[in-house]
Amino acid sequence: MCDRFGEHAGSERGDLTGPNPVDRGKKGSKIHLITERTGLPLSIGISAGDTHDSQGLEALVRSVPPIRSRHGARRRRPAKLHRDKGYDYGHLRRWLRSCTITPRIARKGIESSQRLGRHRWTVERTVVWLAGCRRLRRRYERKAEHFLALASLAATLICYRRFSR
Repeated sequence: MCDRFGEHAGSERGDLTGPNPVDRGKKGSKIHLITERTGLPLSIGISAGDTHDSQGLEALVRSVPPIRSRHGARRRRPAKLHRDKGYDYGHLRRWLRSCTITPRIARKGIESSQRLGRHRWTVERTVVWLAGCRRLRRRYERKAEHFLALASLAATLICYRRFSR
């Protein structure tokens, strides 16, 4: 049994061998999505696995379709946007306010991310629904357009199943 952190059984020097397990230059894709309050996907996008999450936020918000309302004109964008600490940048907050969207983003080093769990679980549930499609768990397609088409089709199926009840 090892008595020090990072030491393997049978290792004399105690150093780890092999590549760093938290290396940022990973291959793969990330699926980004914006959902409404109950978890229905409004907008979906993909990016490379090594890009930061905040870089695709503007494109996702711009691609949200008009929201129908019973009274008055249609809203083009949602009223509030809940995000985690990875989106805590001043330029993103200013851009969201200029689009008349109230940013609800936890501040790094100031706020706890535990309060975000009240709103974030719906997004996590939608990600699990998307993971139910086997072709989205592991990317087999070479072209990003094909992978995005499959992700969009999965989001459409989620909406169809929800409304066909």
